Amino acid sequence: MIKKVLFTLLQFVLFLILFAAGGVLPIFGLPSFISRWADGTRGFQWDGVFLMLALLVLILLIEALRKRIRSAPWTALAFALAAIAGLAMKFGFMSFDR
Repeated sequence: MIKKVLFTLLQFVLFLILFAAGGVLPIFGLPSFISRWADGTRGFQWDGVFLMLALLVLILLIEALRKRIRSAPWTALAFALAAIAGLAMKFGFMSFDR
């Protein structure tokens, strides 16, 4: 049980780092504009979300190949918590000044 919790915590940290890195380093360049104001524009950079999803698919693929798919709920929990924490920390949100 302790081992599952530690791996979940490690996956959470990896997902969170990828979410932050995708928000800072636009790899795919897929911003979506949320609102336009007279003093600037607000947007969301989707790269971090796509990097997290890619890592999630890779981890689930590895778990399936190793026949350890029973730990998939723990991986999904780490992904969901990292997404919630990243959005709460406003990763991916950006402002463009005029």
